[in-house]
Amino acid sequence: MFLLAPRSCCSALELALTDAEKVFGECHQEGPVAFEDCIPLDKMKDCKKIGEGVFGEVFQIGSERGPVALKVIPIEGTERVNGEAQKSFGEILPEVIISKELSLLSEESVNRTDGFITLYSAHCVQGAYPKYLLEAWDKYHEVRGSENDRPDFFGDKQLFMVLEFEFGGRDLENMRSSLSSVITAKSVLQQVTAALAVAEQELHFEHRDLHWGNVLVKKTDVKELHYVLNGTTHTIHTAGIHVNIIDYTLSRLEKDGLTVFCDLSTDEELFEGTGDYQFDIYRQMKAENSNSWTGYHPHSNVLWLHYLADKLLKDMAYKHKKLNSSMRKTKQQLTKFHKEVLTFESAGDILRNSSLFQ
Repeated sequence: MFLLAPRSCCSALELALTDAEKVFGECHQEGPVAFEDCIPLDKMKDCKKIGEGVFGEVFQIGSERGPVALKVIPIEGTERVNGEAQKSFGEILPEVIISKELSLLSEESVNRTDGFITLYSAHCVQGAYPKYLLEAWDKYHEVRGSENDRPDFFGDKQLFMVLEFEFGGRDLENMRSSLSSVITAKSVLQQVTAALAVAEQELHFEHRDLHWGNVLVKKTDVKELHYVLNGTTHTIHTAGIHVNIIDYTLSRLEKDGLTVFCDLSTDEELFEGTGDYQFDIYRQMKAENSNSWTGYHPHSNVLWLHYLADKLLKDMAYKHKKLNSSMRKTKQQLTKFHKEVLTFESAGDILRNSSLFQ
């Protein structure tokens, strides 16, 4: 991962800061804290594991805000975790920055969206894995089976990043039998497209890894959502769901003259996957940007929207099997979208010009 800064915009102090100091600065800390200082013990006792990745584990705990999700990522250690080297301070820093910037889009006025998961806090902690988190890990493994290493081998000096996010619901992959109908699918696509369009406009954002495990869905009683693009407010009919985009490990954006991105040019394994359309998207991105990941290529967002349309049309088992006239019309629109979407230049272009959203 890289954080690029034109020298003209950096003070001598900024240039002198180490990656560790930058991470502690983002966390408003002077050094690492204990797990108990980050996660209250009474809350930790009632936690449950809700997800995982090569990066680490995701737990749900209660808070004064309601349920929140904790992403726990080991960093800076020498031991391999889940078959991979641990991230360094320099490698975790972009994810923290991108998570913050996308979360803040919910507070902007000219370009605003609630489509990215809210980041409540970021902490760097030190210590062995807490027993209550290990117990939650074991329960998850018993019920669902884990592909990760049991995180019981970390010593007292191990460092972790703990990112506290709003609870966004379940990912689309695990809701393949839970969505009501193709009308709900249209809302998913429109909410994701709108969020991407706003982030493109404000931050020159590319997600670069928007598979259906990174789209969270939860029920809502709100009938309409509003987003602002270039100062104009637009409305989306929710169809009873609120969608959040997550996981910016591979993402890219620009802010205040800085470019934050993940250099994938030497990650050969990422481009060798088979068995799902997802892996084709990585190769298509690489072909379109000539394996140079610094620049802004918003068509990558279009590629992922085509992938999501593909999943919503082919891999979902909607509750409403019989289509009424409205559902038939929407399915025809989704099919047309799937056929034409790759001709657009960006998510913003899709939002303005695709017949699905007019």
